[in-house]
Amino acid sequence: MPIDNGNLALKGLDDLFSTEENRQEEQREQVQQIPIGELFPFKNHPFKVLDDESMQRTVESVEQYGVLSPLIARPRPEGGYEIISGHRRQHAAQLAGLDTLPVIVRQMDDDAAVLLMVDSNLQRENILPSERAFAYKMKLEAIERTVGRPKNVGQVVPDYFGKRSTEVVAEGTGESYKQVQRFIRLTNLIPELLDMVDEKKIAFNPAVELSYLDEAQQRDFLEAMSDTQNAPSLSQAQRLKKLAQEGHFSYDVAFAVMGEEKKDELDKVVIKNDTLRKYFPRSYTPKQMEDTIIKLLEQWQRKQQRQNER
Repeated sequence: MPIDNGNLALKGLDDLFSTEENRQEEQREQVQQIPIGELFPFKNHPFKVLDDESMQRTVESVEQYGVLSPLIARPRPEGGYEIISGHRRQHAAQLAGLDTLPVIVRQMDDDAAVLLMVDSNLQRENILPSERAFAYKMKLEAIERTVGRPKNVGQVVPDYFGKRSTEVVAEGTGESYKQVQRFIRLTNLIPELLDMVDEKKIAFNPAVELSYLDEAQQRDFLEAMSDTQNAPSLSQAQRLKKLAQEGHFSYDVAFAVMGEEKKDELDKVVIKNDTLRKYFPRSYTPKQMEDTIIKLLEQWQRKQQRQNER
């Protein structure tokens, strides 16, 4: 029986398109509605979810429109799903009283999940130094586990076309690989000092230098900083680092260095906390104390002006 070449050709094309369609359907990620109680934060998630003004705006948006952009999560061995991208949306949804969230579920290993989690969160506008520091560190470690850990941070990684591992981390962030290294140094700070970097009480570059002090030395420095009520300049932090490396660091040394007058602080008046505290209720915050002092000074100034006018 002769073969119908036309039918054979049509059948072959139908099979080809059907296979391609099936392949795309298999790869297409479906959005699922997952109960909010089955979603758990990423382990050691470095980005803070704060109940601030920005979160309130997000909650209001969720209440009005729902969660428009699906979260990305992966199944947990113990049940439920681990959020890779969307921690703020999940928290806003909780505050808004939602029961379920739209989620794309992906099967991902630990390192792939870390890379996606970090990259998706680094797109945010406002990122604290501590968040960036731990995010860069997690991404660096994931990259180095993937290609084989180099002996030193920033060493060339062959699988990435001869780039340093820190160069790979820096791609797409707008940072140089050296700046990435400096951020990662911040993860060596004790929590109290790292919080001060986030709060801009300690500048970034001095903080990097202080990260070379060990934990005990950092706590001595923290006490000296509190007692002198001075923030470290870059030169002071560099000197303290050098003194520590030479084995000459102590609380007394830190106090002496931090107690030095800086050129831009020669006209600065410093009143220690202990001196002020006895005049205020224990519940008063530093900001409340400052506001009260300013009001009293304004009253005193007006009184002086009235006396001068007599």
